[in-house]
Amino acid sequence: MNSKYYIPAGTGTVPLTVDITPESAGWTESSLFVVELGAGESITRRTGDDEIIVVPLAGSASVSSGGVTFDLAGRASVFDGPSDFAYVGRDSEFTVTSAAGGRFALCGARAKARLPFRYVPAADVPIELRGAGNCSRQVHNFGTAGVFEADSIIACEVITPGGNWSSYPAHKHDENSENESQLEEIYYFEIDQGADGSPGFGYHRVYGTPERPIEVLEEVRSGDVVLVPHGYHGPSIAAPGYHMYYLNVMAGPGDERAWKICDDPAHTWLRGSWEHLDVDPRLPLHEKRTR
Repeated sequence: MNSKYYIPAGTGTVPLTVDITPESAGWTESSLFVVELGAGESITRRTGDDEIIVVPLAGSASVSSGGVTFDLAGRASVFDGPSDFAYVGRDSEFTVTSAAGGRFALCGARAKARLPFRYVPAADVPIELRGAGNCSRQVHNFGTAGVFEADSIIACEVITPGGNWSSYPAHKHDENSENESQLEEIYYFEIDQGADGSPGFGYHRVYGTPERPIEVLEEVRSGDVVLVPHGYHGPSIAAPGYHMYYLNVMAGPGDERAWKICDDPAHTWLRGSWEHLDVDPRLPLHEKRTR
């Protein structure tokens, strides 16, 4: 459909392959930058009004800020289990350096409070197996509320085995209420290769309400992004034979840092249908690693 909320891979300016700011997205809070560094290369940035979580997607790096350096062991790919990561508070300068080269996500959100520069090892990232049957998926809750302290950012990773559906039933979080929190959301995708090395693909859907219409249905491939300013989002569908990864970055203008969602009422019954199904035996794709 080539929606304006679909951002194809490689639209950033080198070394950024993804360059999403609140201004470019047309909202106020969430951002995402993906940087590709060659061997020995580095990038230095200022956080400004944002807090930033640096997550290796492929490769290892060191992250330096305020005279302190954290070494991130990283991972070979996003399908090799969760990664260690570093958090950089607002009003800070930081440098990411990779001795061997790699690809790194800089997840951002507007922040009011300045919190300290920190490091979290991969072994401390909770892994959740969510859903069942062909709706099974694996969630790495590295930057979620209640797991990691931050001012506003909420971030996680989801692995969907080939042929499965995730972000399903479709749900929304676009207003502040007792049961819902207003959050702008970024989906960044990577798709695993097939058994013969062929490039993979998947699909992602966003749709609105009569009061706030939005229509997105996109084929997604590695490096693509879909923005969710409002509305129900899901499913994310991994084509058979190709595992899907997506990185979610969320933030909202409300005072409470919380992920409260409302299902599409036409499909929420599906959750009950999982009660007698087993989790997909392919999960977890990789056991949690230790340092």
